[in-house]
Amino acid sequence: MRLKKTYGSREVAALTGLTARQLQRWDADGLLPPAIRPHRTAAGGYTERRYTPIDLFELLVLADLRRRGFSIHQLHATVRALKEQFETRLFEATGGGSGVQLLTDGQDLYARTTTGEFFNLLKSPTQPLLVVGNEGLLKELGGKIKPRRRRPFTV
Repeated sequence: MRLKKTYGSREVAALTGLTARQLQRWDADGLLPPAIRPHRTAAGGYTERRYTPIDLFELLVLADLRRRGFSIHQLHATVRALKEQFETRLFEATGGGSGVQLLTDGQDLYARTTTGEFFNLLKSPTQPLLVVGNEGLLKELGGKIKPRRRRPFTV
């Protein structure tokens, strides 16, 4: 896939499996606003939301977390904790070269720093955890494009 400068809502929906309504809601709620917000045109309509490749990657991660059962509230808490506690974006914590790595055990979301500290982003993002035992149960998060299957056209 060739990267473009921006992607429209329909392209993002097709690449992430999210619906246009979810994208609209996530924008309105401040979870992940587009790089270019829609605005009114002279003809009375609206322009399309436009997302950067980094926005697309972050939406892929958020969509994956939703499919894993994490709530919208938990996604907000994760994005907020990464921003406020670690001064990093979701993209950077999921492979973008940050000093923080986002991990999950399927029930909680964790941040691991380059110094080896662990933080539970959903319960106590400012309190480091004491890690005992095998951290192999945690899985690193990243975005993967899973194109939707197209239904056969019938008449």
